[in-house]
Amino acid sequence: MKMLIVSDNHGWDSILLELKRRYEGKVDVLIHCGDSELDAENPAVEGFAMVRGNCDLEDKYPNDLLESAEDCRVFITHGHRYNVKMALTNLAMKAKEMGADFVFFGHSHTAGVEMVDGVLYLNPGSISLPRGRSEKTYAIVEVTKSNITARFFDEKHQEVPGMKAVFKR
Repeated sequence: MKMLIVSDNHGWDSILLELKRRYEGKVDVLIHCGDSELDAENPAVEGFAMVRGNCDLEDKYPNDLLESAEDCRVFITHGHRYNVKMALTNLAMKAKEMGADFVFFGHSHTAGVEMVDGVLYLNPGSISLPRGRSEKTYAIVEVTKSNITARFFDEKHQEVPGMKAVFKR
């Protein structure tokens, strides 16, 4: 299974359309971690599992979303309600409560991935306004029977050197 995760495009709808075109039939799930700043009727968000970020005015997006993808439970949130800029403690408590295998979040605009107590936490960074690096990023997570591989890509769809992580499943 492959999941594409993007966040914090802040109104840049053409990048979402481009991601959908580029990865159609190549990923199983499209996930957006909030701050799209786009209406729910915008064609760019169609097909994405979307959550509401602190900059989203659209009230049709849920604050949190729990999705099932194959045998995985995927918790999606923007992160602002869990204070992710300070620590992942609140998010980890919610993930445990939800029985999540994967937690995808945004808000900080900082790309990163880590495995903690068997749960993968991934922030794809921002596809429009990155912090901590110059690359505008999104991520693809591939899940096999034995491994979980997270790769980060820039807006030109080039893999970001040094940002690949592989975990045992």
